[in-house]
This record gives sequence, structure tokens and C-alpha cells, in this order.
Amino acid sequence: MSKPIVAIVGRPNVGKSTLFNSLAGHNISIVKDTPGVTRDRIYADVSWLNYQFTLIDTGGIEPESKDVILSQMREQAQMAIDTAHVILFIVDVRQGLQDADDKVADMLRRSGKPVLLIVNKVDSFEKQMMDVYEFYNLGMGEPIPVSSSGKLGLGDMLDEVVRHFPQNDGADEEDDTPRIAIIGKPNVGKSSLINKLTGKNRSIVSDIAGTTRDAIDTRLTVNGKEYILIDTAGIRRKSKIREELERYSIIRAVTAVEKADVVVLVIDAVQGVTEQDAKIAGIAHERGKGVLVAVNKWDAVEKDDRTVNKFSADVRNTLSFMPYAEIIFISALTGQRLPRLFNFIDVILENQSLRIQTGVLNEILTEAVAMQQPPSDRGRRLKIYYMTQVAVKPPTFVLFVNDKELMHFSYVRYLENRIRDAFGFRGTPLKFIIRERKDKK
Repeated sequence: MSKPIVAIVGRPNVGKSTLFNSLAGHNISIVKDTPGVTRDRIYADVSWLNYQFTLIDTGGIEPESKDVILSQMREQAQMAIDTAHVILFIVDVRQGLQDADDKVADMLRRSGKPVLLIVNKVDSFEKQMMDVYEFYNLGMGEPIPVSSSGKLGLGDMLDEVVRHFPQNDGADEEDDTPRIAIIGKPNVGKSSLINKLTGKNRSIVSDIAGTTRDAIDTRLTVNGKEYILIDTAGIRRKSKIREELERYSIIRAVTAVEKADVVVLVIDAVQGVTEQDAKIAGIAHERGKGVLVAVNKWDAVEKDDRTVNKFSADVRNTLSFMPYAEIIFISALTGQRLPRLFNFIDVILENQSLRIQTGVLNEILTEAVAMQQPPSDRGRRLKIYYMTQVAVKPPTFVLFVNDKELMHFSYVRYLENRIRDAFGFRGTPLKFIIRERKDKK
């Protein structure tokens, strides 16, 4: 089951990014006293009690502003609202109730989503509670006082957040149809790819119940096998403001990747691979999803006998953190190589669910240790007792060692490469958990 999405929404300068950073546990968003400065990474995985969810920070909403950046922020915040399971509506106790707060409240009421009214910057509950009560006038239920910077009241707030999460009734597990997310920057051809694969025009593709107005899930049968395509296309490009477009594509990518088994990252062959492509790819990598890089518009590139190798090298260099990713060169316009797309997807799905017997794994481990000794530090050498696979999607391995501190990441990478040499695991990341077991005297 995918993680619930919690969106932080409110006017500029009410402390949304400070709250986001407090919940994420480290500074991710840029925090300044100027409206509209949230420009950095805007999502984080958060745990509370036995719950895990994805938190999305949004730019401040200025409901009446004609400023192009703020209007982009308003649209991006609307997208986060459409996507979220729970919305945190942040207001500022120091500024008091503002007309713009009323307008944001109207916007949130229309969403039909659970909304928690969070009164921020309450540094003293005893002295400021009368000011908190003023926000009852918004008609959004009981205000929850917090101090993001002082980390006061966050536990009570999170208790309320998780109370509103959808209950898992088992429906997700019953439908084991593979889910394929199509992600990428704006205008790389995601919609064209979906249209070509489904043979339908984007505007008449029917929604599956429960999808947001901007992300359309489409059932598709290829060679007798059924898939669900999660489309994140459809961004209405109203300006060339790069930072805001990045925020659009990242919000879409986070929510689509959460639901997917395999992610198809669409790259524009004419533009080449970019750092923004790497940011979006990183979302899939962090969540352990299978990845296929589809280089689109390949028909528009002038080619010689070295073009494919050079472009592949550029992709590998920019996406160096995911060397396992498969690459295919396609054209959504002409249909070039599209029939092979699902061959790659099927291989990745198979590798995501591949299980290796413990005995076979430890034969590989013994051979790997013999070929390259484990690292040592100040006369103490790492001992690896055994390895076992504990999960799939992604394939997850536990290594039992004498001292976790001695297990350098480069040696983990070495062992990963030996496993890949033996079993391939093309298209899927591998996860390693290091557990300590003391020497038996």
C-alpha cells in the first residue's frame, strides 16, 4: 500500500517550511522572511508511531495576487491539495486572522479533504491561547496550537494527522496488477507516450476512481497481460519560471512513484539528460522502485554510429547513483521501439520480485570475501557471518557482521556488484541492512 500524502498549505510567511523541517528532522526547505522563498526540496518521508507518510511542502498561497510567481504557487498548492489525503492549513498567531486566510479556507473547504487548522508560532500556550481562539472564525474546526521553531505541540498535531489516514481495507492487496508510473520533466512527451500506448486521446481517457484530477490511471492490456499506467502529464505551462516547474514535476513524481511498482523516467533526447532528470529519478531510487529510462524524441536526433553509446554514457554519468537502471531509446510520435517497452518492464517486474536462497547467497559471499578481504580499522577486521534475503520490491538483504562500524559503503557496493554479476537484477535497486552479532567466545 502506498504511503498517505500530507500537504502543508497556507499564506506565505506563516512558517510552513519551518514546520516541514521540524517534522522531516533536518533542514530541507529554505527558510527566509520573504514571501515565496521556498525553492528547495519539498517532500520528505516522515514516521510517527507506527505510521509512515510523505509530507509535501508548498509555496505560499496569495489568493488575489496577479504576480506570476505567486499565481504559479497557488496552482502548485492546488495540485498538492488534490493529491493529499490530509491537509495541514497553517496560520500565524502573531499576524492574527487575515482576509487571505479566509480565502485559503474557502479553497480548502471545496477540496472535500480532511483539513487540520494549525496555528503556528504559539511559543506560550498559557499566554497566547486567547489569540488562538480567534481562528475559530475560519469555520475550519478546532485550532491546534504549535510552535514549529520550538517544536511545541507537534505530537498532538501528528496524533490528529494519523487519525485521518485512510484505513487499509485490503483492496490494494487484492489488485496485483503491475502499476507503471510515467514520470519526467514538463514537456518531455509523457502525454504523447500514454496516448500512443493506449491508442486514445488524453482528453477522453477515463479516470479510475480515486485518482486526482491531474493524474490519470489507465488500464492497458499488452500481449494478454494487464498493466495500470499512472500518468503524471498535463502540467499547464503558463510561464518559464524554472523553480516552480520543478516543484510541479516533483509533487507529481512523488505521488505517482508511491503508487508504482516500476517507474518509466521519460527524458527528452533533444534537450539531453539534466540535473532535474536526476532529481526526479532520485525519488524512485529512494523508494526502491524498478526504473526504466525512456529517451524520447529519438527520431528528432541526428545520429551516427556513436550516438547511442554517447547518450547512454551521459545518462549513466548524470544518474550515477542508479547504475542498475535500464535504458531504451523511443519515439512516442512515431512509435519507434514502443513494443519493446513492456519487454523491459516485464524483466524489471520479475527482478523486483526475485528471491535468492540463503545457501546460494552465502556461496557468493564466501567467494567474494576470498577475492577481496573485508575492511579493517585499528587492527580490528570486519567479519561477515552470513547473508539472507528478507524482502522483495526491492530485493532486500540482511548482512550479519561483528561490527557495523567496520562495514564501509564501498564494501557493500562491492558485494552488491558480486550479487548482480550472479543474478543480474537489471532495473531494480538492491537494499542492504547491516546487523551486528557479537563474536561467540
